[in-house]
Amino acid sequence: MNGLLAGMNAMVTGGGSGIGLACASAFRMDGANVLIMGRTKDKLKAAVEQLLALPGEGKVQFLVGDAGQEDAVGRAVDAAADNGRLDIAVANAGTGSLAPIQETKDSEWQRVLQTNLGGTFYLIKSAAGYMTDGGSICAISSIAGVRTHRFMSAYCTSKAAIEMLVRNSADELGVKGIRVNSVCPGLVETDLAAGLLTTEAVYKDYRRCMPLNRHGQPEDIAKAVRFLCGPESTWITGVSLSVDGGHHLRRGPELDPIVDAIYAQ
Repeated sequence: MNGLLAGMNAMVTGGGSGIGLACASAFRMDGANVLIMGRTKDKLKAAVEQLLALPGEGKVQFLVGDAGQEDAVGRAVDAAADNGRLDIAVANAGTGSLAPIQETKDSEWQRVLQTNLGGTFYLIKSAAGYMTDGGSICAISSIAGVRTHRFMSAYCTSKAAIEMLVRNSADELGVKGIRVNSVCPGLVETDLAAGLLTTEAVYKDYRRCMPLNRHGQPEDIAKAVRFLCGPESTWITGVSLSVDGGHHLRRGPELDPIVDAIYAQ
């Protein structure tokens, strides 16, 4: 890495594994001070050890908290804003739900929207207060926010709403020099997507939906996030960048095999 983020302060929600940890790693290797936030202390401690093992001179810390709670996000932002400044914030924490609309419980609907959409809103709201000299905020959205995924109504709705939140925030905060963008991953090898990767019929259908004919790795997403958060993209804001092997060019996947196994009478 080239050290272009040396001296900058960055934070990532959902930073204990997967895409979040990959983003934190990219920031760390480019010289930034990094704070990761998540709900599981042991996972965060292990992630910090991985980050410290990487080349980089910046400080690494973690904070346990639920990204779907405004006060917890505020505490994390306060901790990350060393010397009263935050340069980079990534809203990555997310959760999913797989159910037909008529089987979706209100508690599931609320949980998914609170974590995914609420968590993104809270981070933008809090981080902007520390970006007095400008900064970059990146939200991790999804192909499911731009292409229908049957049986994933709560998740798709939360991600589509993030897309509008990002654009509106970019418009409003641009006058302060704050850039707000999103990355829309396709199928990436993470804990959240484990069931999609291991159900053969579903995975084959996902592959048919991707012109590049492979699923992604967390590092594929982190490279895009690093670009949008770095000095190479200082005239880019309000953008939604699809990193999905071309999935956005085609249809959503067929998830019937998983749903049928769960809800078959």
